[in-house]
Amino acid sequence: MNVGTELGYGSEERLLIVNADDYGLCKSFNAAAEQLLEEQAISSATIMMPCRSAKEAALWSARNPQYDIGIHLTFTSEWNSYRWGPLSKSEASRSLVTSEGWFPKDCKTFELQADSAEVRAEMIAQIETALSYGMQPTHADNHMGSLYGLETGKNFLPEVFDVCAKYGLPFRLPRRVSAGESQIAPPEMAEQARQLGQLADSKGVVILDYLVGLPFPLQPDETYDSLKKDMKSLLRSLQPGVTELIIHPSLVTDELLSFHGQPSKRGMEFQLFRDRDIQRTIAEEKIKLIHWRDLQKLQRSRSGWKG
Repeated sequence: MNVGTELGYGSEERLLIVNADDYGLCKSFNAAAEQLLEEQAISSATIMMPCRSAKEAALWSARNPQYDIGIHLTFTSEWNSYRWGPLSKSEASRSLVTSEGWFPKDCKTFELQADSAEVRAEMIAQIETALSYGMQPTHADNHMGSLYGLETGKNFLPEVFDVCAKYGLPFRLPRRVSAGESQIAPPEMAEQARQLGQLADSKGVVILDYLVGLPFPLQPDETYDSLKKDMKSLLRSLQPGVTELIIHPSLVTDELLSFHGQPSKRGMEFQLFRDRDIQRTIAEEKIKLIHWRDLQKLQRSRSGWKG
């Protein structure tokens, strides 16, 4: 039994969601995500609501509700020359920020200092801000994995599931972890993933079967052709059920070059799912592209969610 069968697909069918993370980070990311959505090259995108171009992204989503846009729950701010911080009121977010008032740059610092009640309040603030712009989010996920406890073991997933249940949002969490370089979660987390899947079920939150992606930074000697080769290999290795594949596409502009540490890789990822070789591989492998909206409908029908 997998999420695909619950959606009405066969037990051996391979279903894929391609999500553009970091929508709303800046205008360059916005332009890339919107073009890919319009071209139906990807399934969905998720907005970093604390960032400077988030309002623009949310308003675009409100005008274009046919596209699946979710909330990229954000608690870290990793770039030296471009920082962001909480949307919740300052007195409700003291444990979430550095002395400068920004989110920490790394997940370990965040995990060690964050208070769960303040994390919950900030998640709600980010979702409510999106709603105030008229968008209707289809799902939620998490920037840099800060809520998963990957660095210290201190996770905030019970709070995540409560908030996602409240707003009727499925969440990015793999129920299964298998061996392979494309797996986001390491194999040693297989038992923890199973337990967290049970917790999500108990809260009525729909999650993924698998979560995959290629390395975020540009690798030594990596070119667009080698990246495409690796992506084709990843696609051929997909397992039956629902898999989400994470990319971070952007146009390479002066804006991106002014702060981002990996601009060339972001530009490569913008081209990847527009590439006919990648599209041909998806077709040859009989992989079906689906949407987070499908999982959201399943979650809301299960729970009788009224909003």
